[in-house]
Amino acid sequence: MGTAALLRAAGIGTGDEVVVPAFGNVETAAAVRDTGARPVFADIDPDTYCIDGSAVAAVLTERTAAVVAVHRFGRPADMAGLHALGQRHGLLVLERAEPAMPPRDEVAQRRQRAAYLDGKLKGVRTPDGAGGHTYQQYVVRVPGNGRPDRDAFARAVRERGVACHVPVKTPVHRMPGFRHHVSLPETERAADETLALPVDAWLTKRDMQRIVSACNTLGGLLQAAH
Repeated sequence: MGTAALLRAAGIGTGDEVVVPAFGNVETAAAVRDTGARPVFADIDPDTYCIDGSAVAAVLTERTAAVVAVHRFGRPADMAGLHALGQRHGLLVLERAEPAMPPRDEVAQRRQRAAYLDGKLKGVRTPDGAGGHTYQQYVVRVPGNGRPDRDAFARAVRERGVACHVPVKTPVHRMPGFRHHVSLPETERAADETLALPVDAWLTKRDMQRIVSACNTLGGLLQAAH
């Protein structure tokens, strides 16, 4: 059942607020708006890229009726913490997975490739693999001057024959129709620094070596992220 249908089934609609992440797909905020409720954006945990419980708590009002957490890049949100928050405040807590999750038989191979990159990459911040990460996307952070350096790094990596992409180009709270003047520093930082590198199951050892070579040639010139 879709997010909007689940919210409607719980009686959530006009006059209610639903807390959602701004880092990621617009569909979640759009589903909230489709019910007549108002999406309210909360910041993310910088390690998981999922909505952060303390940030959710900071934006709660008497009109808050629900929280929707979206698992990001194959790393799950802290659902235990969010459910505990929901119980304290009488909120519906929903969890959503991103589309295009890899089949289960691919996860072990993705983890293997991710472990290889974890051990070889220099000058970029590799993802935190805790919490049952399935590496739907292998997302690194490019240190330096935010978006300009990340974009330049991405162009240079592509010129070396490695496919990569910016996973979230524009946070939802910056999109037309959803613009909110709200402070989301971790969301903004993640949108400016993150880059997804390939870890697909079909990649060969030579492909993986090419990724490392392309990134380290550039990353070695940068100061490691802290």
